[in-house]
Amino acid sequence: MTSAPSRTPVAGRFHGKVAIVTGSTNGIGFAIALELLREGCTVVASGLPADAEEGRRAFAAEGFAPEIIAGDLAEEEFCRRLVARTLERHHRVDYLVNNAFSFLAKALDATRADWHRSFDVGPFAFAQLTQLVAEPMKRQGGGAIVNMSSISERIAQPLRWTYNAGKGAVAQLTRCAALDLAPYGIRVNSVSPGWIWTRETDKAAGGDRATFDPIWGEFHMLRRMGHPVEIAAPVLFLLSADASFITGTDLPVDGGYNSLGPEGLGQNTRIAGSA
Repeated sequence: MTSAPSRTPVAGRFHGKVAIVTGSTNGIGFAIALELLREGCTVVASGLPADAEEGRRAFAAEGFAPEIIAGDLAEEEFCRRLVARTLERHHRVDYLVNNAFSFLAKALDATRADWHRSFDVGPFAFAQLTQLVAEPMKRQGGGAIVNMSSISERIAQPLRWTYNAGKGAVAQLTRCAALDLAPYGIRVNSVSPGWIWTRETDKAAGGDRATFDPIWGEFHMLRRMGHPVEIAAPVLFLLSADASFITGTDLPVDGGYNSLGPEGLGQNTRIAGSA
């Protein structure tokens, strides 16, 4: 299994800035929040109540103690409280990273409640939080929002109506919000990861990454799965001034997943003209 790459933070790049990062007590959200902290940003993290203590321990192990506001983004009142608490304590919101999402993958068996959960903790929460931070960002003269999308936003995958439809909605939300918020200096982009080693994929692999990394890696040109920090770095780029002319864009960070054809990596395909 390939180990996570090391990353050198850009010291002070986000000094004096304030970011809300949802779903940041583990996985990709944790990696994003941690890298922002390392670059001088004040981070307000959110996570489910069951994950809050795990998140505090993980941040503490890295030498940080960001405020973690626990709650369920399916609840409108919690979304309001998350933004209001941030403004009350820090008086500004420079960045919003809409990361938390319900990984509920159902198809013909999906109930209406399943559909509600998929969209409530997903595009509905993304939209509400964007609405809530828009006004303070306007007053500040601008800001940046990154929505966590997925390779699943644009392709068919078996038995995944709920999840893929939710991610597809995120793609259109990103474009439309970018258009409407551009006059106020607020940029809105998304990132679409490929298969990333998180708590959920580790669970699916039964903890055996060494076996499953090359198997699942065959879906990617780079022949491996990604690591959360490899998603965090592009997110920080899109938040930063280096991306000042980028908005309404989805950045695939997928190891070449979406560029592969049906031949896959080509191990079993005879190339025309070859011996």
